[in-house]
Amino acid sequence: MKQSSKMNRRDFLSWLGKGLLGASGLLGFLGLGRFLSYQPDPPPQTRFDLGPASQYPPGSSTLVGEAQAVLLSTGSGYRALSLVCPHLGCILASENDGYACPCHGSRFTLDGSLLNGPADQPMRELKVELTPDRRLVLDTSEYRS
Repeated sequence: MKQSSKMNRRDFLSWLGKGLLGASGLLGFLGLGRFLSYQPDPPPQTRFDLGPASQYPPGSSTLVGEAQAVLLSTGSGYRALSLVCPHLGCILASENDGYACPCHGSRFTLDGSLLNGPADQPMRELKVELTPDRRLVLDTSEYRS
């Protein structure tokens, strides 16, 4: 008897099922490999060398864009204020008479005091260090209380 070279329905479905199972297993292993080799972004910079303190004369106000802060030089030292709104975290815009939140309308004075809400606290003060060699270092990871 001559055997037919045609594939019957049962053999075809078996072959198709094994092929799909193999393909899904391969895709699963590729996905697992990609998951296990994930490299997260490095943490953002939190310390900024602002240069010699002599660059900031008393009474000056300097925006530090990369730190999202403003450095205030007063007669008694240096202060830094975060430009991140204490309400919901929008970046404050500098204006002639202070700072304003473009998202919800909170307003702050030039020294960071709250003028009107919806924010319920003043701008956050950041840590500024004067190094022994008279350089200013801003630390955005710590708020002063």
